[in-house]
Amino acid sequence: MDEEYDVIVLGTGLKECILSGLLSVDGLKVLHMDRNDYYGGDSTSLSLNQLWKRFRGEDKPPAHLGASRDYNVDMVPKFMMANGTLVRTLIHTDVTKYLSFKAVDGSYVFSKGKIHKVPATDMEALKSPLMGIFEKRRARNFFIYVQDYNEAEPKTHQGLDLTRMTTRELIAKHGLSDDTVDFIGHALALHRDDHYLNEPALDTVKRMKLYAESLARFQGGSPYIYPLYGLGELPQAFARLSAVYGGTYMLNKPECKVEFDMEGKVCGVTSEGETAKCKKVVCDPSYLPNKVRKIGKVARAIAIMSHPIQNTNDSHSVQIILPQKQLGRKSDMYVFCCSYTHNVAPKGKFIAFVSAEAETDNPQSELRPGIDLLGPVDELFFDMYDRYEPVNEPSLDNCFVSMSYDATTHFETTVTDVLNMYTLITGKTVDLSVDLSAASAAEEY
Repeated sequence: MDEEYDVIVLGTGLKECILSGLLSVDGLKVLHMDRNDYYGGDSTSLSLNQLWKRFRGEDKPPAHLGASRDYNVDMVPKFMMANGTLVRTLIHTDVTKYLSFKAVDGSYVFSKGKIHKVPATDMEALKSPLMGIFEKRRARNFFIYVQDYNEAEPKTHQGLDLTRMTTRELIAKHGLSDDTVDFIGHALALHRDDHYLNEPALDTVKRMKLYAESLARFQGGSPYIYPLYGLGELPQAFARLSAVYGGTYMLNKPECKVEFDMEGKVCGVTSEGETAKCKKVVCDPSYLPNKVRKIGKVARAIAIMSHPIQNTNDSHSVQIILPQKQLGRKSDMYVFCCSYTHNVAPKGKFIAFVSAEAETDNPQSELRPGIDLLGPVDELFFDMYDRYEPVNEPSLDNCFVSMSYDATTHFETTVTDVLNMYTLITGKTVDLSVDLSAASAAEEY
């Protein structure tokens, strides 16, 4: 312990593990500590016994649910865009060799009380029951514009400056209805609320292109992929990467008190009477509670089921987005479902999550619209946790604190936080211009 490190990372949540891996690859001397005796922090995966203990106390799970070890229930369930930033980070760091992925079967949106497949291309727009015949043509024209748009080629812009034009103005130009805008903005561009309508349209167009590119990459029913055995595999994969590059890991280290010098800059971390010196600390909000503020809560329901969700074409893995407007809410609700085909449950069993930014103190009633889509469930658990963001100035104290995980069931916001933190810590950006076709080790997709 009594050594000096460039960076000490506290907590083995996914964000902290990615940063630990990236910084180790950069040649920094990294010590990674966690007060828990397991990897993953808040983003860990639980066996059935662990799930039961967390939510039901000492009761034992019923035998008909199957073996405890066959369950890997994520506490922060999220799918990855096949062409997205996290996959690029995995390939950039070669972490793919520690993981196997499988495509997610379906991507759906809730509209007017029903579940519909999300149309992502001009051809899918023409077939979608989400829209009437004239609206389909308008939507098709909009999709073609987005597909053809290339930032570097002005002739594809059709005279529009998307850095100045708002999304609302771009949509008005194509004459799309509010319901069409709803699924495009929330289920394709993955915006969490409607603020994007007044922002420059370029961001939304880029998000739509990412969705379409991800969908095309593996010709599956969705743009998403997910690791076999659940997300608990990811922190461990990045931890292995860090160890390969000389990172030191210590689990089950109680307290982990961050020490500061006379100027208020971090100078080390003390645990069990020993202090490791360091220049910088990276951690989740729980390690430096006086440097964060609460920004909301996430409400979540976790269901164990014996069937796929109805009206999803019997998909064994699926994301359903319920846009805020459809529910009269301020932000979206998300349904995530995975099953034994991704090795997260025994044969015949499905794990579903309903997540939302909490707008009341009653998750049971607030999450009802999403729970109603699941059909009969074997078991149902409710969870609620606070979300925090850092309020410190890292240039003054050398403390780099991650944001709490949001309610979304995809990774794009998570990785943005990680890459922003990496730039703050190192002054560099990660080069993610990798050749995605070279991802040979992960091609179980």
